[in-house]
Amino acid sequence: MSVDETSSTCAAADIPLGWDDPERELTSRVSLFEGDEGGLELPQRRVLVALLKQRFITAQSHPKEWKTLTANPRLFRSRLNDLFLTLHLDATREVAYKRPAVPEGGGRFPTLLHDTAWSREETILLVYLRTRSRSEEVAGTSRTYVDRQDILEHIVSLRPAHATDHAADGRRAVKAIESLIRAGLLIGPSTAERFEVSPAIDVVLPLERLQDLLRWLKASDRGEASDESATGSIRCSDPDATDAAISEEAP
Repeated sequence: MSVDETSSTCAAADIPLGWDDPERELTSRVSLFEGDEGGLELPQRRVLVALLKQRFITAQSHPKEWKTLTANPRLFRSRLNDLFLTLHLDATREVAYKRPAVPEGGGRFPTLLHDTAWSREETILLVYLRTRSRSEEVAGTSRTYVDRQDILEHIVSLRPAHATDHAADGRRAVKAIESLIRAGLLIGPSTAERFEVSPAIDVVLPLERLQDLLRWLKASDRGEASDESATGSIRCSDPDATDAAISEEAP
């Protein structure tokens, strides 16, 4: 074997098999710790953790993760499918979220998610944000902002006539704002007087569900809504699910 042939053979041996295969990243491995047998690179693992940990991610809240996710959504869809979850991307609003997979034959798969329920004040605020977002969208405005004082006044305006503990109601209204900040639906520091509404609100509360909640709130104001129906109305599950709003990671 000549020197040239030897060099050529060694060079070829240094090139990983399938280096030009577009599907190579599906099986590539980068060891990040002792005993690591994972198949994702560090940025991809960060995306998967964000998807599992957060109710949703957006291009605004997680710009690096969003870029990595949209570069190859199939990769993350596959990983979530292994956990009985499905990945949903809203390219227009730049929102990504997960939902429990539904068996073709009916029934339920094991799940990492659990349902939570919004309080009455949180439900009112969700409806308010969704309505404001919809109005701005119709007007051609791409971003929606709300003032803290407007939020508090709106919640007060829907206080039932029988509610006489105004101090407690006020505290619940403030907590509702804090809850939606933590949920990522209000963008801004907790002490801010003005917030941006996350585009995810349109995914979390689709139009048909918004109409259901508006009817419930009107019935509640008239004293016609039972506690049971109210609980059902504000129970939260995965984004875009039929029974309403947001899923969370189980503890």
